[in-house]
Amino acid sequence: MRNPRIYTPQALCADTTIILTDSAANHVGKVLRMRPGEPLTLFNGEGGSWQAEVHLVSKKLVEVRTLEQLEGGNESPLRIELGQSLSRGERMDYAIQKATELGVTDITLLFSERCEVKLSSERQEKRLNHWQQVAISACEQCGRNRVPTIHAPVSLDTWLDNRQTDLNFVLHHRTEKQLKGFERPQSVSLLIGPEGGLTTTEIEQAQDRGFHPLALGPRVMRTETAPVAAAAVLQYLWGDWN
Repeated sequence: MRNPRIYTPQALCADTTIILTDSAANHVGKVLRMRPGEPLTLFNGEGGSWQAEVHLVSKKLVEVRTLEQLEGGNESPLRIELGQSLSRGERMDYAIQKATELGVTDITLLFSERCEVKLSSERQEKRLNHWQQVAISACEQCGRNRVPTIHAPVSLDTWLDNRQTDLNFVLHHRTEKQLKGFERPQSVSLLIGPEGGLTTTEIEQAQDRGFHPLALGPRVMRTETAPVAAAAVLQYLWGDWN
């Protein structure tokens, strides 16, 4: 029997009947066509999940009954913070979706010199809501109970100045430095450039702030591929893949 995972931003506890938010209700009632008595798992992004069952489905609302809190949360012991230069269309969606699946905890979108994406205030708010929903959907699929925060775009300098992670890496193909000789960290920051790459000046700015240059093999990766490859290697070395 299917047991879909559904995100709802409400406070959750055992043995309680709640009315799902509109988006969750639409997914349960209209997309999945679930009926009273069918099981589902609820999580609110704060770390826990609850086994529940559908209580009522109507045209106006969906009620579910929580049963018990479940153990586990599928969170890696390694905290990965991603600074991702803005890219166009589906590239940004892909990077956020896969970074979420790979356990990245925070994603900050960056304006860099070669970034070609321009966002008005109104469009930025819409895109942020969209990207946050991409992360939520990825958590529903992959089993994570904590939803990464998608931070509003900032300048590269601003993001660099606010790093407090144990290790910091700037990925680019003009170096031969690899992931060797580092002690096991608890947190890592990754800087990924746009489609045209980071400029030499931007790479130097990152290195001046303690970022280590890093290349992942001899091939040049796309901006949406680089965070996937990097996060996978980090999880294997220092996270929950080993």
